[in-house]
Amino acid sequence: MPAAQRIADKAFSAFEKFLHIEAVSGIVLLIAAAAALIWANSPYASSYEHLWHMPLSFGIGDFVVSNSLHFWINDALMTVFFLVVGMEIRREIHEGALANLKLAALPMVAAFGGVLVPALLYLTLNNAEGLRQGWAVPTATDIAFAVGVLALLGRSVPASVRVFLLALAIIDDIVAVLIIALFYSGGLDPLGFAIAGAGVLLVLGLQHIGIGSAYAYVLPGALLWLGLLKTGAHPTLAGVVLGLMTPVRAVKVMTPPLQTASQAISEFAERKQAADSGASELMEPIKQLRHAQRELLPPVMRVQMALHPWVAYLVMPLFALANAGVSLDGVNLGDGASMMVFSGAALALVLGKPLGVLSSSWLMVRMGWCSLPPGMTWAWMGLIGCLAGIGFTMSIFIANLAFSQQDLLSAAKLGVLVASVVAGVIGLLYGRVLVARTKHR
Repeated sequence: MPAAQRIADKAFSAFEKFLHIEAVSGIVLLIAAAAALIWANSPYASSYEHLWHMPLSFGIGDFVVSNSLHFWINDALMTVFFLVVGMEIRREIHEGALANLKLAALPMVAAFGGVLVPALLYLTLNNAEGLRQGWAVPTATDIAFAVGVLALLGRSVPASVRVFLLALAIIDDIVAVLIIALFYSGGLDPLGFAIAGAGVLLVLGLQHIGIGSAYAYVLPGALLWLGLLKTGAHPTLAGVVLGLMTPVRAVKVMTPPLQTASQAISEFAERKQAADSGASELMEPIKQLRHAQRELLPPVMRVQMALHPWVAYLVMPLFALANAGVSLDGVNLGDGASMMVFSGAALALVLGKPLGVLSSSWLMVRMGWCSLPPGMTWAWMGLIGCLAGIGFTMSIFIANLAFSQQDLLSAAKLGVLVASVVAGVIGLLYGRVLVARTKHR
């Protein structure tokens, strides 16, 4: 192999591994958020607003759909993010931390405590009409940021801590999805449910006849998305529904995938050696080999692995770039309402999250209904509580649904951004102390 080819292969292999490092995706998300803040407060701030409100149209003939770029990112592109969330939930329910009640009980209680306490703390500060609808803003945990900060602490962190944080964040996402569906959806149109139901039936039908190609589900998924948009529910919930419906076992086939792959390779070798074989004759064994390769992994794992780089390095940074640009000129913290929304969101995340996670977990263990996982201590549980206060992506998403007034929305977003940075820094510093103690022992 030429030296240039060897170097290129090693470089691409290293780059692929680099893309799957959780801390890197969190750093990219942080850079996108910082870029949005700088852009929105620069002399070019007007271009920031114009860009996201620029209409983007799709159509065939007389049928044209036109919406702002901000809509397509928040309501369409984020469906892919929710699809990955749904598949993560599906995998954890099947074989992970949510596979049975004994494993899921403590992170489930911790997650509910981490939702309830911040919501109550926010409502304590913002019980006035027009402000209280933001109660759900500080209830969510950002998986990418939280797990990314934990990854920065190195391998000295017990595996049970990472699993517990991931389970807590996933349950947090389930609760956030339910909150969006129940409290932040408009009046429901029955026709939309019929369209969404048709999409679900198409998905089930394709699964029943054994269609394993992910591309076959794009049209039913689009139908489900359009149906939910028509109902008045948030259309990104279509991603969660599809994720939960994704099979956790490979499609049943008459010939095992490994056997099919072996036969395809043998057939390809025979045809390749034949003097009269053309390129068209070689396509059939290649097609069989690709089919076998596809069926080696369960669809939920295969699709999630394929989508992860796109979500981590395109969808979420774009969302951050489009939504984290809070103009400080538009945030008047001297105004009582804006100040209360900012304070409520920030304090509920930084203080309410760790307080809720720790108090609910301690109560369950104290009463003897649960026990800490092996390798977990209350000090590590405190770190999980701190990291749970990083509520970036989902919190900003809910803020967009909760507030229609621009000044309150900006205050809520700023509160989430400040709280997420503070919670991340506290978690990183506190985690360094715990890691140093662990190494010393």
